[in-house]
Amino acid sequence: MDKAEEAGLDLVLVAEKGNPPVCRLMDFKKRQYEAKKAQREAKKKQHAQKVKEIKFHVNVDKHDYDYKIKRAIQFLEKGHKVKFSLFLRGREMGFKDKAMDVMRQVAEDTKEHGTLENQPKFVNRSINMVVGALSKKK
Repeated sequence: MDKAEEAGLDLVLVAEKGNPPVCRLMDFKKRQYEAKKAQREAKKKQHAQKVKEIKFHVNVDKHDYDYKIKRAIQFLEKGHKVKFSLFLRGREMGFKDKAMDVMRQVAEDTKEHGTLENQPKFVNRSINMVVGALSKKK
């Protein structure tokens, strides 16, 4: 047993309930290496969900709006979530109904590519909404 410990080997129970119990001498460093390798492989297959944010203002131009929607659709097709924010500055607070119309239009334009997770709602001086990507399992 002392020679095995000096060589860096460990005693591992294979069949604990057997009569007599079965053990095996094993290289502990090799076992650690294989466990880390398995963890790395499992981590490679994980997909981290990213949330991309796109910001608007009430008086967004048609071209700017179209460009931002196009970009949001690209994010949704890649599988990311997209958070839309519409920020109201100064006198724009008087146009909350127009701001909600812009957000409803965003929801309408992205409904083919994603699902609406959070309805548009006011938070302080902004309106926020989250659209998630459609599942790829079909």
